Amino acid sequence: MREDFHQEPADRSQKEPWEPWDDAGTYQTGSTRPPKSHGGLITVLLIVVILLAGIASALGLLNIRMFQALQAQEAVSFTGTDGTAPSQTVPIVNTAPEQPSGGDHQLPLSQAPQGTPNVTQEGGLSLQEIYEQVIPSVVSITCQVDGGTVSGTGVVLTKDGYLVTNCHVVSDARAVTVLFTDGRELPAAIVGTDPASDLAVLYVDAQDLTPAEFGDSATLRVGDSVAAIGDPLGAAFRGTLTNGIVSAINRDVTTGGRTMALIQTNAALNEGNSGGPLINCHGQVIGINTLKIGDYMSAAGVEGLGFAIPSATVKEVVDQLMSQGYVSGRPTLGIEVTDVSTMYQMFYRLPQGAYVTQVVPGGAGEEAGLRAGDILVYLNGQRITDASDYTAALYTTQIGEEISLVIYREGRQYEVTITVAEATKD
Repeated sequence: MREDFHQEPADRSQKEPWEPWDDAGTYQTGSTRPPKSHGGLITVLLIVVILLAGIASALGLLNIRMFQALQAQEAVSFTGTDGTAPSQTVPIVNTAPEQPSGGDHQLPLSQAPQGTPNVTQEGGLSLQEIYEQVIPSVVSITCQVDGGTVSGTGVVLTKDGYLVTNCHVVSDARAVTVLFTDGRELPAAIVGTDPASDLAVLYVDAQDLTPAEFGDSATLRVGDSVAAIGDPLGAAFRGTLTNGIVSAINRDVTTGGRTMALIQTNAALNEGNSGGPLINCHGQVIGINTLKIGDYMSAAGVEGLGFAIPSATVKEVVDQLMSQGYVSGRPTLGIEVTDVSTMYQMFYRLPQGAYVTQVVPGGAGEEAGLRAGDILVYLNGQRITDASDYTAALYTTQIGEEISLVIYREGRQYEVTITVAEATKD
């Protein structure tokens, strides 16, 4: 490259418009002349490749045909009893009989007997008998909530209209409808809910219901046969029966910030089975199905981990809900909380915490000066990052105990003292 490449003429106006390739055909890092065309060479190479591929294909086809012909003429060699091959070979002979012409040939179908009863264990009922006995006591529940509907399953408690289901099925419901197996569809009132046990009692105006028989869950053993009836994935599959065994008893499971002692089963449970019965081999309800592990872990192949609330717990809770509308001894701060979404945290620069959605009039929260929109970040020194943390921390307190809260409000943090109250019916 010439040393004066970057030198421009003193008076550029006296020259033709300057182009970068005027000077010796070079510009900075290389030649700017159009490259030579190699189209002809590429075309020749392509033709050669195509010809070679065609020749290879023809040779392969010829080889296959020669092999088939040789195989058709080849004799079959049999090994003698002494392990040596005889010198004489026997040609292959087609011994398949010819199909006779005519005739009336049809595949007969005999009358099939009814399904054989499947007795789950000695002395118990068959699955068919269990289903026939319990299905009149199983109901489909539909809840109208903000933005759509939620479905679940329930069990008839009494002849005069009381039903049990899960608290999480009806907790956000604005209206509840119950569909019975006889086709009746009735509106239901929420008698009471208990988030700690995930149980709720409903009431419908009816006097001729078929109550389920509840058995004592204390007699269960690991390996006992059980069945579940419910509406997996909604009312489209209502009344579905699945079966399995008791996989574990008194299994501690933590969900939503609370720990419950549950019956573990491998009977198939899915969304919509919530609130339905877990039944022993005698047709007795020994649990109320509540959750399964796998909803957020199915990619790992988690199957057969379902859980039910033991009937002993169900009796303790529903007796109080039916009589007084709440369960005694449950702590409350008189507020309702939810999670603060990541989007809201980033957009409004909010801290992680439990967002107060409602303050119960006259409750402990209102007396302490809490407001809807506050974000609870500490409870008795425990960091609160979401609603589950709040619930877990709350259930470590005692009714009447004075505790401290740290809340975030309008860009500032405040410390609040509040007295834990007993949760009663709203």
